[in-house]
Amino acid sequence: MTLDELRKKIEAGEIDTVALVFPDVCGRLVGKRFTGKFFVDSVAEHGTHACNYLITLSIELDPWDDFTVSNWEKGFGDFHLRPDWDSLRLVPWLPGTALLLADVFHADQTPVEETPRSVLRRQIAALAERGFRCCIASELEFFLYNCDYPAAYQARYHDLAASSEHRIDYNILQPSRDESIFREIRNLMPLAGVPIESSKGEWGRGQHEVNFSYADPLTMADQHTFFKHGAKELVQAQGKCITFMAKPSATEPGSSCHIHLSLFQNEKNAFWNPSHPEGSPTFRAFLGGLIKYAPDFALFFAPTINSYKRYLALTWAPTKMAWAFDNRTVGFRVVGSGASFRLENRLPGADANAYLAFAAMLAAGMAGIEEGLDCGAAYRGNAYVDSALTALPRTLNEAADSFSASRVTRAALGDHVVDFYTLTARHEISEFQGAVTDWERMRYFERI
Repeated sequence: MTLDELRKKIEAGEIDTVALVFPDVCGRLVGKRFTGKFFVDSVAEHGTHACNYLITLSIELDPWDDFTVSNWEKGFGDFHLRPDWDSLRLVPWLPGTALLLADVFHADQTPVEETPRSVLRRQIAALAERGFRCCIASELEFFLYNCDYPAAYQARYHDLAASSEHRIDYNILQPSRDESIFREIRNLMPLAGVPIESSKGEWGRGQHEVNFSYADPLTMADQHTFFKHGAKELVQAQGKCITFMAKPSATEPGSSCHIHLSLFQNEKNAFWNPSHPEGSPTFRAFLGGLIKYAPDFALFFAPTINSYKRYLALTWAPTKMAWAFDNRTVGFRVVGSGASFRLENRLPGADANAYLAFAAMLAAGMAGIEEGLDCGAAYRGNAYVDSALTALPRTLNEAADSFSASRVTRAALGDHVVDFYTLTARHEISEFQGAVTDWERMRYFERI
């Protein structure tokens, strides 16, 4: 939808509300809702403002200290939000509503480089300078529960009834109970500019997966982020709730965000070499960069305390840096042929911020190309039990250390971006260390 089309729909009374939003560091959409007339008369051309504390908050919206981009000493001024008209879409499940994403700027109109969209834009530009474009798609897993969000909160998120009693990977019967939800998702999301290929049951009880159609990285990240937001609204309207936590239950598998990626040059898949089934030199160097540097970028694949509880052997979440053809025990699975030849990054959890995860893949892969790395031979066997393979960091603290110390993250992202996300992780770690958990009470309350 263009601005002219939006204006006509507002004049016809079909749209009366426009939301202008941007993704924060957690991947949440934040912003403002405007009346349609005010938006086209005043906001469309000039944008709007929002408090610059929005990227330096805890998930509870408490301002964190020690950031340079915004802080108490500077008085928490405003960022400028500039609409990205390529992202304008209808929200079919909210009457009379349109939504578009914004890029975020300082008062002097320079980009706020710490914001997730800016981080990804920088990597897309670097890729284009080398003559490549990227096709990318995500697969997103989540758990569905038979209660709405207020009820889940009142229960302290304990003992929630999953939407199935049994594991439902590729199962058709039990997911039929919630087909009214998934049919709505599959049909309404494309009307909102989010093409859906399929939905299916996953390995866990009440776990599901949705696959998106491929796109360029920024479009795909926008679609992925909007889906997470919209899916919560859709299931809440039917008295259910979902979670994109990486590991919501100790007794169930984690939820992943598998990312499929290929590079194109001169309209041809730069990863494919029909004479060499193990990929072109570009593919092998790009994948070599991912294998070598993915641990440095783990913070962008696994951004929360909870993320690292997903990485357990024999639970479909990879733990080792290796690649193979169609092998789900490795971190990087290679599939397809010809134009569809691509790598699948199985490291990110469902809690990953898509903009940052995509940026990390591009940065690590391009480092591999620049350094002329090679991915080595395809792995054979069960990577979970191979102690010789490099592993991911085991905790958010280890990931923050690796991210901060890496010359590759700093070269690709810039020191101020690396320091910003390292500090964000440090604050999250500090808050967790000060928390008293149910595990501690159950273990120590009576018996210590």
